[in-house]
Amino acid sequence: MVTHEKYIEQNLGRLGKKLQKLRREKGYKNYEQFAFDNNISRAQYGRYEKGQDLRFSSLCKVLKALDVSLEEFFKGFE
Repeated sequence: MVTHEKYIEQNLGRLGKKLQKLRREKGYKNYEQFAFDNNISRAQYGRYEKGQDLRFSSLCKVLKALDVSLEEFFKGFE
């Protein structure tokens, strides 16, 4: 059985990978330029893509910058 902490860690990692995929689909080869262009701390955004320190409000800000709705983002995310 997976512990609560491990479950959260695994899913934050999945969220980070999806953010990275969407960023690349938008044409950004590196996270730093995306963060700079969207007025997001580069260091903080780097942590988001690693599945660290991602809060719901931060996710919403990033998704807005990516022009992706919550529904689109979580589609197929089980």
